[in-house]
Amino acid sequence: MKTITDLGDLRGKRVLVRADFNVPLDGTTITDDGRIRAALPTITTLLDGGARVVLVAHLGRPAGTGFEEKYSLAPVAARLGELLGREVALASDLVGDSARETVDALADGEVALLENVRFDSRETSKDAAERDALATELASLADVYVSDGFGVVHRKQASVYDVATKLPHAVGGLVQREIEALRRATDDPARPYAVVLGGAKVSDKLGVIENLLSKADRLLIGGGMVFTFLAAQGHGVGKSLLEADQIDTVKGYLATAAERGVEIVLPTDVVVAPEFAADAPATVVGVDAIPDDQIGLDIGPASQQAFAAALADARTIVWNGPMGVFEFPAFAAGTRAVAQGIVDATASGAFSIVGGGDSAAAVRALDFDESGFSHISTGGGASLELLEGKDLPGISVLED
Repeated sequence: MKTITDLGDLRGKRVLVRADFNVPLDGTTITDDGRIRAALPTITTLLDGGARVVLVAHLGRPAGTGFEEKYSLAPVAARLGELLGREVALASDLVGDSARETVDALADGEVALLENVRFDSRETSKDAAERDALATELASLADVYVSDGFGVVHRKQASVYDVATKLPHAVGGLVQREIEALRRATDDPARPYAVVLGGAKVSDKLGVIENLLSKADRLLIGGGMVFTFLAAQGHGVGKSLLEADQIDTVKGYLATAAERGVEIVLPTDVVVAPEFAADAPATVVGVDAIPDDQIGLDIGPASQQAFAAALADARTIVWNGPMGVFEFPAFAAGTRAVAQGIVDATASGAFSIVGGGDSAAAVRALDFDESGFSHISTGGGASLELLEGKDLPGISVLED
């Protein structure tokens, strides 16, 4: 893949950059600007080189039928301008008159943001001709294309895949770093190789688990998905999240792990409550004694210590998914313990990856110093698919 440097002198050139600005909002307030900050190095490099930068991105899940105020990228433009210390012009549309006028008005070293690409249904269309038509319009706004939105490279979408076929293209610094980090963890990882998986559902991570059973030395399982593992071991799980249709699959994973010598670390105790609420009374119980009227919301204290111990000697660590409902202080200790365990292991020489999504959000919400981890991914779904060993359309299209 070509990098920005390979594109040569970009002064005066219009550079279309696919970024990932899908940030969480509370109304119009950005609650976590991590993805915007992650894009700064590439944008700054282009601006400093005199390029005319045209950013395209999505936010949320609009209907694709036109402008929707709650999904406008206006808050992103404002925050990006603050971080860059310069104005970010925001077009009021994607490929219409405003977009054309905004791009035409750019001088060397200036930046504009097009309105939410998913306001146009062609962006995510399954019809290649529809995507191609939008990609052609986007390409007409630029001279070259840079892919720097790692959170979307696993999608075959107009601004991710199709437009790259129409312009000279390169990978941006963010996506380049993501690929290098994740391949370091998958191609020839330093051992022991430990993977921490959490989050809500086993079904979201079937491919990852299956692939890791042939690569990892140790799998630590927490979050809502752990209760399907506990059920597969014959434990009652009360009102906890359970995918009954995946129990047989999980039994197969446990058997395969035993055959291959892969250690599966499951909690021995959990924190339960009568309801899913921040102020619900929390109780610690053994995994073999979860009351029928309780829901598991975190791993327990003994499990926190065991998980940290299982990470201590690891040389490669990948973490994807929180251990509990970290947004509720009473149920955040498990996620905090795992994060601290990874930080400690990293300080001792381990290479660690936080796999984006809720894991990255937890790092910031729980006030961890991001420099304590080797790499924090900006793309949960994309990082999962790389861990599965899948080819990502937004990456393969860049390979000349």
